[in-house]
Amino acid sequence: MSTQSFAETLRKELLVFDGPMGTELYRHHVFTNRCFEELNLTDPKLIEQVLTDYRNVGADVLTTNTFGADRLNLEKYGLAEKLIDINRAGAEIARKVAGGDLFVAGSIGPIKHVIHDLEKIEESETLILEQVDALWAGNVDFIIFETQPSRIAMEVCAGAMQQRPHIPYVLSCAVVMSGDGTQPTSECGEPIARLFAPFHENWVQPVALGLNCGSGPEGLLAAAEEVVKIIDLPLIVQPNAGTPKEFEGRHLYFCSPEYAATYAMQFANLGVMGIGGCCGMTPDHIREIANMVKPLAKAHSAKIILKDAAPEVIEQPEVPLTERSRFAWKLARRSWVTTVELVPPRGYDLTDIIEKSRRLHRNGVDAINLPDGPRASSRISPMVVAQRILSEAHIEPILHFCCRDRNLIGMQADLLGCAALGIHNLLFVTGDPPKLGLYPDATGVFDTDSIGMVAVQRRLNRGIDLGGQSVQPGTKAVIGAGLDPTALDRKRELDRFRMKVDAGAEFAITQPVFDPDALMFFLDEIGELPIPIIAGIWPLASYRNAEFMKNEVPGVVVPESTMQRMAAVAKSLKEEQLAVGVEIAREMIEHVRHRVNGIQVSAPFGRIDIVLAVLR
Repeated sequence: MSTQSFAETLRKELLVFDGPMGTELYRHHVFTNRCFEELNLTDPKLIEQVLTDYRNVGADVLTTNTFGADRLNLEKYGLAEKLIDINRAGAEIARKVAGGDLFVAGSIGPIKHVIHDLEKIEESETLILEQVDALWAGNVDFIIFETQPSRIAMEVCAGAMQQRPHIPYVLSCAVVMSGDGTQPTSECGEPIARLFAPFHENWVQPVALGLNCGSGPEGLLAAAEEVVKIIDLPLIVQPNAGTPKEFEGRHLYFCSPEYAATYAMQFANLGVMGIGGCCGMTPDHIREIANMVKPLAKAHSAKIILKDAAPEVIEQPEVPLTERSRFAWKLARRSWVTTVELVPPRGYDLTDIIEKSRRLHRNGVDAINLPDGPRASSRISPMVVAQRILSEAHIEPILHFCCRDRNLIGMQADLLGCAALGIHNLLFVTGDPPKLGLYPDATGVFDTDSIGMVAVQRRLNRGIDLGGQSVQPGTKAVIGAGLDPTALDRKRELDRFRMKVDAGAEFAITQPVFDPDALMFFLDEIGELPIPIIAGIWPLASYRNAEFMKNEVPGVVVPESTMQRMAAVAKSLKEEQLAVGVEIAREMIEHVRHRVNGIQVSAPFGRIDIVLAVLR
């Protein structure tokens, strides 16, 4: 791979980095009193096997076994004269495993005892460049300075690289939580703003910045949330497997691969472009991370190119919004709308969901929202459920349309099917990665994302399909899109919202919102609302339900104040817990009523009595 392509790729695609070398070597019974880096010369097959394991589980970037291969460290083992051989061999082993498909990172750890001494900066740079030159000769794609303990250490590394301006490099800092556990800092206690302040503007800049080691996924997430606000370079995050616990004389990590993968998704949603592992992580962790974030990355980067209409095809005017459905008529007039979300069943008996829809219709609800495979679950086709509800309960459905499970041809076929069945209200969502559901080995298609499908649907409304062919008559879909006001990467969410509107979205429904101030702030950032916004409301049925929403549902943020209110009644009867949850939901509606055009109330566990209690 070319050195230029690494920097370009990292800006465009999320890359999965490998895990630690030391943890794996220890698992292969190489003890810590031995120089791990010497194994590049004495047992290259072992190093090759470790890197191959990481390659086989989905890593896009392999890291050389050279973290401690600087002259000072090698001197302790009497190996200083083999510095060039050890580093070059480490690079060549990694390149052999990576081939031309993966990137290779040349690892350099902190220069201990010298890098902190301002009088020895020149000596530090000399030590660094010895490794850099040997690694580059071994054909790495870039240098990664890992686990740097301070701003000074990062500046010394960057200063050394000014003497090798042709070699791309990454600066990655070790981050720990402050003594009171509230703020991420460097190992030397420096705040994030100090660590990641801009470097000298006339310097050759790093191609990326990183966070690694020092803390587990939770601690590095807190740090990453701060870092993305102040840097304009890609960010790479490689957490430890939590904090090791001592058990019978051994230090063990209790961060499961599934736990690491859950945080990996949060890093990806934050806009992090490189995710891997550090101390305690294993190939099993990297496999789960790759399975989680690669479909998500594909969804984030999916683009759609609509072919120009054939010369004989004439674009038709869209049916006015007021004439497409009763729901659309109210949207067009900016009237208040009330919708309820019911999840389709796992089986095919629709008696219960149809009866619930009838009852909600009798109580003045405008439409029934039907999720499409929520949390990557496998359920009956929501299109079938929508048609039955429309024909038998006589209330309009809002069909969620997920981009995860079908290719473009299949999705366009289903959109035309919706038009034929009279299902006009559609909400386009990109969808959760398959890893989140009970079918983790399923493939996420993600030919496009929700923005692309909004554009496809608008073309169908104008009588043209995605291939530029005529569709007569044009469809009459009411085009909706999702909105997450509590997204970690707020800028990205705002940008995507505006792109959805530009692509043709005519209304938006938010994720369940438990913090009204967060929604207000997000709406203020949008400015004058170009389309109607419907606020998602989830009545909490219990404290346990609140914990589930907070910890397990992507895109949902439950503020601490709400958790405290639910915790206060956690030992009470379920009815009392539910009453508090309903009260919180009602307060939320009243708080946002003057800023939105309606609400979507979810029915926890399918209980519409809870929904009706909220709506009274």
